[in-house]
Amino acid sequence: MDEQTEKNEIFTKQIIEIVIKIAILGILVIWTFQLIKPFLIPVIWGIILAVAVEPFIAKLAKMLGGRKSLASGFFVLVIIAALIIPSVMLTISSVETIQGMTESMESRSLAIPPPPETVADWPVIGDSVYKSWKLASTNLEGALKQFAPQIKSAAGALLGSVGGGLLGIFMVIISTVIAGVFLAKSEESSTIAESIITRVAGKKGMELTSLITATIRGVMQGVVGVAVIQSVLAAIGMVLVGVPAAGLWAVLTLVLAVSQLPPILVLGPVAVYVFSITGTTTAVIFLVWVIFVTASDSFLKPMLMGRGVDIPMLVILLGALGGMMLSGIMGLFTGAVVLAVMYTLFMSWIAENEINLKENSEDPS
Repeated sequence: MDEQTEKNEIFTKQIIEIVIKIAILGILVIWTFQLIKPFLIPVIWGIILAVAVEPFIAKLAKMLGGRKSLASGFFVLVIIAALIIPSVMLTISSVETIQGMTESMESRSLAIPPPPETVADWPVIGDSVYKSWKLASTNLEGALKQFAPQIKSAAGALLGSVGGGLLGIFMVIISTVIAGVFLAKSEESSTIAESIITRVAGKKGMELTSLITATIRGVMQGVVGVAVIQSVLAAIGMVLVGVPAAGLWAVLTLVLAVSQLPPILVLGPVAVYVFSITGTTTAVIFLVWVIFVTASDSFLKPMLMGRGVDIPMLVILLGALGGMMLSGIMGLFTGAVVLAVMYTLFMSWIAENEINLKENSEDPS
């Protein structure tokens, strides 16, 4: 056997060994991913939440004598209570509303007020809405029979959305617990994160870590925070004027606000409904409140969004809608934040490349 043949055999063995190692590593990576896939979104949301509220937790821990674990535990309990209590109240309210409507329909005492004449003047849908509303106010049983397929379909979709909402709340609770663990060990968590990013990005690791942190906090405060405030304000107004299922409309308002769409798309029709069930003064006050809630992002965002964080509305919209289609209600938040982070990193990379090109063009050598 000549020397060249021996080298070829050694090379072939090395290639086979490398392929086997890569295959085994690939199998382990895919297997690991499949194992953690159900928890991936809650973990990502837990990390985002921990990064966003870490400054607040640090201040709270300082007030509690430096006990960060106690501050983190308090934060987790408050968030879980804020999720569970309204959910239970909304469920009880919905059940009572359905029971009341069922009893009224069985006793034939359910009355729907006639539509205002102005409804017929609405563009595109005015005439059909007026006729359907008029039929329901004069012959409710006939209207129910006529629209039975649509009602059945809408009821199924509503039950599905309620089930998805409950699952989303459960996942948010898990994410909050994960965030609490990260917050209790914030120094160790930050060190690990910086090490991972530095290992991937090299010397730019620290800079990228700071950029990612600023983006997460900016989007969480300026987008998610504003959306939560708008949905809470909308819920307060609807509860005060007696809008049925106010919690459901508040959730829809939250979805629109996170997606960077105006809440008036939901609150506008609600305001029209309020005009049909209450006095003019109350309805006008509610309409003014709706306009205030819709316009509140114009002064809340500059107050809450971090300086230097300028994310286009289209990026937030695509991230929120894509995340919601991928992972439900939780994806609405994680999608917006993750895509905003990726956009920021991409624009930073482009800016760095432009600076390097400019420096090279100015270099006389």
